Formats: sequence, structure tokens, C-alpha cells
Amino acid sequence: MLSFEEAQVKLESAGQSHVLRFWPELSAEEKAGFLEELSQLDAGELEKHCRSAAEAATQSSGDPERLCGRMEPVEPEFIGGVRRSDPVSLKEWEEEGFSQIAQNKVAVLLLAGGQGTRLGVPYPKGMYNVGLPSGKTLYQIQAERIRKVQSLASEKCGSQCTVPWYIMTSEFTLEPTQNFFKDNGYFDLDPANVVMFEQRMIPAVSFDGKIILEKKNKLAMAPDGNGGLYRALVDNKVLVDMERRGVQYLHVYCVDNILVKLADPLFIGFCVKKGADCGAKVVEKAYPSEPVGVVCRVDGVYQVVEYSELEPETAEQRHPGGELVYNAGNICNHFFTRDFLWDVALNFQEILKQHVAIKKVPFVDAEGKPVKPTKPNGIKMEKFVFDVFQFSKKFVAFEVLREDEFSPLKNADGAAVDTPTTVRRSLLAQHYRWALRAKALFLDEHGNPITSEYRSVQDSDPPAVCEISPLVSYFGEGLEKLLKHRTLKSPFLLNDNNVNS
Repeated sequence: MLSFEEAQVKLESAGQSHVLRFWPELSAEEKAGFLEELSQLDAGELEKHCRSAAEAATQSSGDPERLCGRMEPVEPEFIGGVRRSDPVSLKEWEEEGFSQIAQNKVAVLLLAGGQGTRLGVPYPKGMYNVGLPSGKTLYQIQAERIRKVQSLASEKCGSQCTVPWYIMTSEFTLEPTQNFFKDNGYFDLDPANVVMFEQRMIPAVSFDGKIILEKKNKLAMAPDGNGGLYRALVDNKVLVDMERRGVQYLHVYCVDNILVKLADPLFIGFCVKKGADCGAKVVEKAYPSEPVGVVCRVDGVYQVVEYSELEPETAEQRHPGGELVYNAGNICNHFFTRDFLWDVALNFQEILKQHVAIKKVPFVDAEGKPVKPTKPNGIKMEKFVFDVFQFSKKFVAFEVLREDEFSPLKNADGAAVDTPTTVRRSLLAQHYRWALRAKALFLDEHGNPITSEYRSVQDSDPPAVCEISPLVSYFGEGLEKLLKHRTLKSPFLLNDNNVNS
């Protein structure tokens, strides 16, 4: 750990000597904790970070004109999808994916470093209960999907297998996530196969390039974005662990998507069969100005262009058949080979673009009193996980149906979209469709058959409440033998305890 004098020299060299202005007022314990925090900072990186943050904040957040004429959509031969690909290919890709899973070559990696600020909860998003009949949290749903896909791969290929679950947390989410998993017995997964690690935290900076003090003895810190993954993989020896286990393929996803197919055999198999080192799931944009990034090419290299960077004329371009030209909406759901991740971590992560987020950052004033700002006062710098597409030697995209695979939880109820209510409806609507496809019959509270069709996911509940445990069905398979011609009363919960009842 640094001495006070060493900390002083480090901060002065970075132009941040103000950080120690309350030193004489601190207790011995507070001083020790502060020095430990300061020991984690590299003087050269700190000076560069503060300078670049202040410079970036003064620049335009995006220049649509800059992209005009340089963008191209992803070529059709590099896109597969559940609607655009033929049934024979889909079956072949899924079988390939199951084969790779059965050989213990596939792992999933969860990006779970963000706080539930917009959701309005003081704990990690994965611990959130959206109000399903089962009361399951996002973490439990995801754990059970891992268990089921392991089971399916083992049955299909005749060998027991493991899909390791890597979970990238931050300083804010590591301890509560660890405790939550322990308290829930790791949802019956082997704890040795659930690997949690922490991404870096970096200081929030004022508009004049000075580190913000959250307390007299604490810097205002923030995770370095989900693009901090690549450095964290090396810092925490995660890639070494993957190599030791024989993992060759990674499925990377965000914690908040309630419909995510973990270790999706179809997606994994598609990417492997195409010889890809990097892949992205995409959904068709709902409308031209939808606020989602677009997977495309710029100057011949693949990247995600943020919606704020797209000119309306570009966003509204259509093919002769009416489909949007820039239609591949990014949903932060990716495939990487382990070799590609090594390449990025060792050679490219330092040069990844830094994205500016202007935020309200709590701080202490000149007298050391805590202040909660009412308007943005600080800069947080983030890297994005998808900014590595440009380094791929073979990039592919795979289009999935939004109603089947994408419903993120971002906002508290009361917001227009992406709330506990909308994601709950998405999952229950999916399970209702699965049950109908399996030829189940639902009865209303009076015992009459429910015959109304259900089309809207976001605006109303399905005609009957039906929840199907991931332990029973990973993605709608195997339900006909359980539900065909059964009459079900809403709410209906099908779990692994009542499959034969």
C-alpha cells in the first residue's frame, strides 16, 4: 500500500492534488482505507483519463454528417436468422451447437456490473423479481436455463457436460451477487462452475478534468462500462480459467434481458459453422427512429452505430420490398471465440473508443459537506463491449424474433417501455404461445374456454397467465407430451415438480 507521501506525489503528477485536501480531518482508519483505494490507481493512466474525459465532454457527442456515405448494411451472406434461414440449415446449426456444448467447449458470460439506478432499486438487477407467479428473479431464470441446456446437450449427445457461468460484476454488485447466490444454493449449479469477477472502477471527473470526491476519504468511482470486460478477463485470469476448462466459445449477454437464451445452441452452431470469431444477435428494428444501435459496416469494418449518430434520412432508407436498410438492431448478445478474446485483450483493449456519459455525481463541497447535484456535474467514461467488432476477421450476425428473445428490464413501472410489467408480459406471453402450440386449452375463471387471440405483448396481459419453468422447457420444446389436450386454469405454473400431475 502507498504511503501518504507516495500518494501525494502520484496525485500531484496527475494534476489531482486536491484529492487529499481533507487529509488532516480523517481518522486513522479512514486514512488507511483511502490510501488503499489510491494504491489501485496508476499515475500515468489517471492523468490521461482525466484529460481525455474533459476533452471528450467538450466535443460533440456524435456527428451524423461524418457517417454519411460511409455506412453499409451487413451483407446478406453474413446474416442468418430464424425467419430468413431454411429449416435444414437451422437444424444443422442447432445440432452443431449442442455438440459443442456436450464437448464442454461452450461457456456463458454475464455482464452484471451496472446498478439498478433507473429501475429504482438498491441491489443488482439480477436479483429483481418482476412479479411472475413463481416469484423467480432474473438470476434464477438464467441459472435454470443453463441447467436445462446442459441437460438437453447431455441427452442428445450421450455425455454429461458443463456450461460454466462467468459473471462480471463491479465494486457495487460483487458482494451482493455473491451473497445472493450463496443464500440460494447457487440455484443447484455447482459453485465451482459459477465464476464471479470484478471489472475495473475508474474515477468520475468534473468538467474541468478534476477527480470528484464522493466523500472526504473516497473518490467518486464508476465501472468502466461493459467494454471493460476485455481488461477484466486478463486482470482476473478468466481467460486462463477458460483455457484450463477447454472452453473455446463464449456467449456474452446482459443481465436485464428476461428472454435471453443462454448458450443458445442455434446461435453457437451458426457461428461455429460459419467459422466466425465474433457474432451478434440482432432484432429487426420496430421503427426507423427506435433508440437502438444498428449493426452495420462503416468504412468496410463492422461496428454498432448508435441511434443518435444516424441521420433521419439514413435511418429511414428502405429496400424496394419495404424493409429498412439499417434494420439490424443491436441487443448486446454476442458470440466470441476464446482466441478472439485473447487477441482483443492483449492487443486492442487499450485503444477501444471511450464513450462519454454526463451524469449527476454526488460529491462533497469545499467544506466537506455531501451534495446531491440537481443537474449533471460530472463525466463518466465507458467502453462498450461491441466496439471490438472492428477487430474481427470473420464477423456474422444472426437475426432473432424480438417477441421470443429480447425484452430488457431498464426502467421502473410508470415508464413507457422496458419495465417490470412489460418484461413480465413478454415472458408470460411467450409461455402462453408455447402452451397453445402444444395444444393446451385454457379456461377462464368461469370454466369457459379462452378463445381470444393475443397479439400485443407490451400493452396488455395475455388472456391466461401461464408460466413454464426453464427446467421443464428451454425454448418451448417437449411441451406437447405434457400439455396436449389438457385443460388449464389460469394462473397455471408448470414446474419440474408438477410435470406429471
